Amino acid sequence: MTIANGSDVVVAYGDHVAIAQSSFSVARGEITAVIGPNGSGKSTLLGTLAGLIKPADGSIEITPIDGKPARISYVLQSTKVNEALPISVREVVTMGRYTGHGLLGRLGKDDRTAVQNAMERLDITRIADRPLHELSGGQRQRVFVAQGLAQDHDILLLDEPLTGIDLTAAKAIDRVIHDETALGCTVVMTTHDLSEAQAADNVILMSGRVVACGRPDDVITPDNLSAAYGPSLIHAGHRGALMVDDPGHQPVDGRHIHRERSIHTEPSRTDVHGEEI
Repeated sequence: MTIANGSDVVVAYGDHVAIAQSSFSVARGEITAVIGPNGSGKSTLLGTLAGLIKPADGSIEITPIDGKPARISYVLQSTKVNEALPISVREVVTMGRYTGHGLLGRLGKDDRTAVQNAMERLDITRIADRPLHELSGGQRQRVFVAQGLAQDHDILLLDEPLTGIDLTAAKAIDRVIHDETALGCTVVMTTHDLSEAQAADNVILMSGRVVACGRPDDVITPDNLSAAYGPSLIHAGHRGALMVDDPGHQPVDGRHIHRERSIHTEPSRTDVHGEEI
């Protein structure tokens, strides 16, 4: 059963076409990974699914859940935090509840419980009162994912949730992603890692359009990857696994190599509070 269907969708910013005419589907209650090179339209596709970007042509239909519009929670890719912003971890997660109340709405017991549960699932209750700007990248990413979980949702959209973070954070987020589908939620996540995509239930391969959509074995093929990344960037890795030399995501000293791991990891270090940095 599908929860979202895109039919002949075109997304454009002025004269620039970000996604050429494409059709695709998202299966309900499963993990769909969106892959493709830099600038291929992955984040644009998420924004369109979230309803934040209106297609220039075509349509996207979101299937109702139990006769009601499906609720969508969208976690943007983590960005630099304003050092002057005096906001705590708990306050950031609590923002996820305002979608149903408005910024001036009064939060109740159910809201506080949802916030607490989301923080516990991402293992950030110990840092609930710390300022957001003091946190490491991995900690901040867990906070933003917790904010998404705190929001009532049937579909969880995640923009590169596992990129460039430490092992502890990656494991926590990866666990939550799989727990969400066990709870009946649909997860759509962008990634640059083919091994992450191969572990998903479904894959949408982008290259300025949807090149292929379906089960990993049907989508992640030499022909499809060559169409998306270019034939010179595709080669066989360890034990014949397909690997992509993406110029925008080459490894550098001290950083992980995306394609060699099932989740993105970096060595963990701890700060004076005993938390990873």
